[in-house]
Amino acid sequence: MTDMVQPQVKSATRTLDIIELVIARGRPVVAQEISSGLGIPVSSLSYLLSTLVSRGYLRRDGRRYAPGPGLERLQVRDQAFSLIDMVAPLTRTLRVQLNETSSFFVRKGWELEALVTETSEHALRYAVPAGTHDGLHGFAAGKALLAALPDDDLDRYFRETERTAFTPGTVTDEATLRRELDEIRRTGIARTRGEYTAGIIGLGRAVIVDGEAIGAFSVAYPMVRHDAALEERIIDLLGKTATLLERG
Repeated sequence: MTDMVQPQVKSATRTLDIIELVIARGRPVVAQEISSGLGIPVSSLSYLLSTLVSRGYLRRDGRRYAPGPGLERLQVRDQAFSLIDMVAPLTRTLRVQLNETSSFFVRKGWELEALVTETSEHALRYAVPAGTHDGLHGFAAGKALLAALPDDDLDRYFRETERTAFTPGTVTDEATLRRELDEIRRTGIARTRGEYTAGIIGLGRAVIVDGEAIGAFSVAYPMVRHDAALEERIIDLLGKTATLLERG
């Protein structure tokens, strides 16, 4: 029975994700953008898009898709979609593609807040409760957001904060942390290794809109699953996911 239900649930989830993404974009999108953003194979996506168009939930104009008349009652105008609305399907897709805990964080003063989080389904996994607040320096997403700060704001951060050592591996020294932030600015990718929770690796990437960091996506996983191929795949997906949000 379970094997019969799972494909139906997966198809329903993908259908809802497509609708949420197209509405949240606020502009017509091409199939390839939907496929990349949601991790849906083009072969499966074609069928889902055709069904949504035939039912009036999407409207097709050439190669682009936009909300259709069937969604009129669900559409929210005047920029009413929240940041959570926009990042939730992208965070969920990161988790589905990687089966590792994926989150979107925002900066609240000199603390980091978990706005959306999707927990891995592995038995050995890392969990980030939504709403969690803590120091920026202990998280990959926090370091990504620090690296995105203008120099004057970054100087103020170091003047105003006392950086707690969450684990023996936490980087608290200003000179060492500044060197890390310079490297993050160069590569776009932030890393932590057992700095907030022992045994956990984090990778993060800030999302820059109109010259400002609105938040950061991150993926966290146990060190025992780490290898170069996994890290490379996570970095690639973080970049693609952040770019989708940056394009608006």
